[in-house]
Amino acid sequence: MESAVERAITFITERYSEPLSLSDVANSAILSRFHFCRIFRDATGVTPGRFLSAVRIYQAKRMLATTAMNVTEVAFAVGFNSLGSFSNHFTDSVGISPGRFRQAVRGADVEPAPAPWGLPPRGVPVTATITLPSGYACGPLYLGAFDTPIIQRQPACSIIVEAAEGDYVLPTVPAGTWFLRAVVVADSAAPEPWTRRTLLVGGAGPLTVEPGTSPSVKIELRPRQRTDLPILLALPDLEPQAARSAEAATAEPARVG
Repeated sequence: MESAVERAITFITERYSEPLSLSDVANSAILSRFHFCRIFRDATGVTPGRFLSAVRIYQAKRMLATTAMNVTEVAFAVGFNSLGSFSNHFTDSVGISPGRFRQAVRGADVEPAPAPWGLPPRGVPVTATITLPSGYACGPLYLGAFDTPIIQRQPACSIIVEAAEGDYVLPTVPAGTWFLRAVVVADSAAPEPWTRRTLLVGGAGPLTVEPGTSPSVKIELRPRQRTDLPILLALPDLEPQAARSAEAATAEPARVG
């Protein structure tokens, strides 16, 4: 079943610019649509359609950051039929418009769109215990609470910090059900100066947060896998570093202990 999901992901990543249907993607996995949807969601946490949409927006981010294509050209290149639909979808997913995202990755100071639940949030502290795989030294850490498994839209609460293994607090996570997601641009522990940096990811949830509680979770970071969802939220503090080294795809943090 893992190979079937990987076949489908390869199909999506190679042909995201085309008008793909669910049947097209299921056929690439050599499975019936019903069975394919179930195993795909079990492996990735989202439907094939959501994954395809995330890949299209992720590729749009890449094109905006690394090419001279204008926004309309990018919209059609990633499979959208209209500029308006692309701009709305991109802004909802990334947190800023395509044009402002291009400014952000080039170093401009760009304010993100407000979160749909309003700011500033009121909530309770959630502690995440971060661990690294062997052979990596932690670098810039992004930790946020999202309303979907995808790192998209503005989070309910987030921190960006130079980090090591340990406990970190999201200070004001509102009541509700959230997915905690962590992204780290990590250096190899090897001393060679030519060692490339790696994007590590990890998460926990769904986590139900209730007033008066102080929940905690464990997040084990690992190198990004093919079944991991693309990172859609604009993270200018991390993305330039990841792009230079891996070429792949806020409040003051509170440290415990």
